[in-house]
Amino acid sequence: MARTYGGTTMADRKAHRRRTLLDVGTELLGTKGTAAVTVRSVCRAAKLTDRYFYESFAGREELITAVFDEVAELAATALRAAVAIQAPPPDLARAAVDAFLGVLTDDPRRGRILLLEPLTDPVLSAHAGDAMRLFEALIGSQLPTTDPVRAQLTATALLGALTHLFTRWLDGSLPATRAQLTDFCVAMLANSATADRS
Repeated sequence: MARTYGGTTMADRKAHRRRTLLDVGTELLGTKGTAAVTVRSVCRAAKLTDRYFYESFAGREELITAVFDEVAELAATALRAAVAIQAPPPDLARAAVDAFLGVLTDDPRRGRILLLEPLTDPVLSAHAGDAMRLFEALIGSQLPTTDPVRAQLTATALLGALTHLFTRWLDGSLPATRAQLTDFCVAMLANSATADRS
């Protein structure tokens, strides 16, 4: 039986400290960027010593990639749920775009973490590749073509276009409302699905 202290086990306390560090990392990364995420700044905000930081993470790079992974998994889960519905391609596309934008805008920190910070931080840029390949596979799975090469080419092109659109929209350099952005992305995805069917 696990020993308890104050009604909690050592494993519970360790998990709580890790969650606190992740929450602080999310706040700093999502509001101030990677430069603001240091072991010292995280420990200060979390009110923990660096001993407890290194109990959960090997260094700041491991923390920021863990924060990124949490946001990427939220986006992936939302997209999987959206494309699981039985609907015509335009409706599926709208559900997917709405789901993804919802993840980015329900908590604005997520958009910065997932799309903006990887543009300037080499650690996140390299790490984001796995998430991008997952999103590419999700797009490719919805294309009607039976040619795997064509499906990958189309999915890669669409992911590139969507990522650029969302990034420009999040950083304020694309003057469009969320509804306008959604309608444009839905039309692009639906048109691609139609083209691949022909």
